[in-house]
Amino acid sequence: MNFQKLKAIIDNIVAEFDNEVLNNVHYFQQNNPSAENVARYIFEKIEPKLSKGVRLENVRVVEEPGCSAKFSK
Repeated sequence: MNFQKLKAIIDNIVAEFDNEVLNNVHYFQQNNPSAENVARYIFEKIEPKLSKGVRLENVRVVEEPGCSAKFSK
């Protein structure tokens, strides 16, 4: 997959969180805004936008060095 296209997909998803309290994002009004759920949210938003034949392995969210959460199917 073209990395510029992938970066644009990720940038658009992450932009939803820019200067935003996670509890104000609709998904997190119904789901705890934990790092695990943020990783799941990003995974579920990226996966359907990938090119045919491209498989998303996982999404890792890093809260701070040494503290992260990963979601995979």
